[in-house]
Amino acid sequence: MEISTLAMYHCLAFVWYFFIAYSITNIRTEERPSEVFFYGGQWKYLTVLNLVLQAVFYGVSFLADVLRLIKKLRCAKCAISSRDLLFSVLAFPVSTFVSISFWTLYSYNRELVYPKSLDGVIPLWLNHAMHTAILPFAVLEILALPHRYPAKKKGLILLGFVSFLYISWVLWIYSVTGEWVYPLFALFSPAGLAAFFAISLAIIISFYNFGEFLNRIIWE
Repeated sequence: MEISTLAMYHCLAFVWYFFIAYSITNIRTEERPSEVFFYGGQWKYLTVLNLVLQAVFYGVSFLADVLRLIKKLRCAKCAISSRDLLFSVLAFPVSTFVSISFWTLYSYNRELVYPKSLDGVIPLWLNHAMHTAILPFAVLEILALPHRYPAKKKGLILLGFVSFLYISWVLWIYSVTGEWVYPLFALFSPAGLAAFFAISLAIIISFYNFGEFLNRIIWE
């Protein structure tokens, strides 16, 4: 794509994700169903954190495009490095994981991840914006321009560290409230939950590798 076209696309994607993140984080407290507890707010859900992540990524991408357009190449180089690191390590694997894992579990038993009572609070279009549209956006970004992936060890360490932080946040919330962020977790014994987290980490790492593979076969 031409830089000007990329800039327009990244700007629109940034505005879209900002709007979606704003919409979901500003649902009034009194509208929440009884299954959704207050502690941690919306920030305990990986879906919402991913929306913020995508908004940051597309904001950085738009900045990189603008810097290239105005010939600020030294600053653009730094922004491009940040953009590629964000996309390769977090934006692509997390979006893919959120979309595929959500709809897989939703199809099996929606009450485990998205209770039916939420339908009265979150409109259908917003549910699809959070859980469906994120996947084609991620794929389109790979098709739109090449991204430089970090060394495999560095990329996996960063992804594993961020995954560890989120798991720690989920466990902290449980230790404080006695409630699980997702009802699914209540089905597991401690050993079973550890195995579930380990499998989830393996899956998200596979998505990282898949993104790297797609980027390589398309652009190299």
